[in-house]
This record gives sequence, C-alpha cells and structure tokens, in this order.
Amino acid sequence: MNNFTGKINGQYNKVEYYFNLSRTNDSLVKANEILYNKLRNNFNIPDSANKLVVDSVRIDSLIRYRKFNYLSAKVVSNSVSLQSNFIVITGENVKLFKKGMGVVGVNNDVVGVITEVDGDYAVVMSLLHKDNSKISGKLFKGTETGTIIWNGVQPNILSLTNIPKSAKVAKGDSIITSGYSAFFPKGILIGRVIDVKPETANNNFKITFKSAADFYNLEYVYAIQSIDAEPINNILEKNKAATN
Repeated sequence: MNNFTGKINGQYNKVEYYFNLSRTNDSLVKANEILYNKLRNNFNIPDSANKLVVDSVRIDSLIRYRKFNYLSAKVVSNSVSLQSNFIVITGENVKLFKKGMGVVGVNNDVVGVITEVDGDYAVVMSLLHKDNSKISGKLFKGTETGTIIWNGVQPNILSLTNIPKSAKVAKGDSIITSGYSAFFPKGILIGRVIDVKPETANNNFKITFKSAADFYNLEYVYAIQSIDAEPINNILEKNKAATN
C-alpha cells in the first residue's frame, strides 16, 4: 500500500513540477518582455515641437520616445522541414498583433514576420521560408546590407546575398537587422557567419550563416509593434499607387 501511495505521490509531484515549470516559464517571458521594452534601440529622440510625446523615457541626459514595443506570445505550431515554414502563435497580446510585425525569440533573435491575424491566433512566416525576402541583414562589423535567403534545405542554415567582395567579413561574424524596414529595430541578431566564398558570376560574396534563433525549440516569442509602421506603410502604398 505504501509502495502504491509512493508511486501516486511521485506521479503527482511530476505533474505539479510540470505546471510549476510552465508557470515559471510564463513569468520569465513576461519579465523579459519588460526588459526588452527598455532597450535603447526601442527609443528615439523626439521632435517635441512638432509631435506629441506620449511614451517617453530618460536615457542618460536625453528624453527619448518609444519606437518599438515587445509583445509576448506562445508558440502553438511550428514547422522546419517544409519549403515554406510557418509558425502559429497565441496569447493575451494577439489583439494587438498586425500583419507585418516582426517576431523574435526569447533571446531577441529574428524568427520571422506576421502574415495573418485571425481571432486568438497569428501566423508568422518563418525565416525558414523559401519566399522570405522581407528581411534585410547587415554585417555587424561593416555598413554593407543584403537580403536574407533560405534555400529550403537545411533548417537554421541561411544565406546573406548581395554583399560586395570589398566587404570585410569572416567566419564567426554577426549578421544583424539593418533597421531599414519597419519590421525590426536595428541591431537584432539574425545569425553568425559559418562560411564565406567569392561568387564566380559576380562581384559579391556567397555568405552562409547559422540562424541565432533555434527553430527546433521555439516555445515563446515576441511580436514587435512598430509605432512608425503605419505611417511608413501608408506613404509607401501611396507611392506605389502613384507609380502604377
């Protein structure tokens, strides 16, 4: 009887440990959300003479206004073995999610871009997607920028294209977001270079890198709300309509 009771208690303890661990993970994710929302790159110096500054913070001697806001979410579905991989996320912040928001992992590394929001869920186009051409990458040690490409073969292995041979790049160098889009703040880690070879057909390097995000183990992510995204997208749409 004692042996049976011991087994029951053991199973109960395992279940209790699992739920306690889950609650701990949720708490850590929320704590990280608060910390990420205090990063310097999420703020800019406001022109207070011409715009109302609603959300500001003092950094050093300057008052800066918020450009980006991190919103936590839980991953409920994720694929890595397809040509076109998507991630489904949910959580209390979904009502704030919009198409075009950048998504990062718990270590603030690039995961993808939201392509659809429906009810309590949002769909993210993974960085591991053969048609993913929305994210530009920059060499951390230089000024050169290029486009992130995934060949649809090896998960976590991607390429940075259009980097000229004049660039100084070596194995182990970091590739970060350029800041040239409204999806991500500048300087978020995308991956690290594992191979550099000169292209024979042009004057560029063929740069292969490993993603910083571990796509095999995504449990929680953060969607990045860009305060400037709507006005930027509006003016781009107007320009696109005018040229058609």
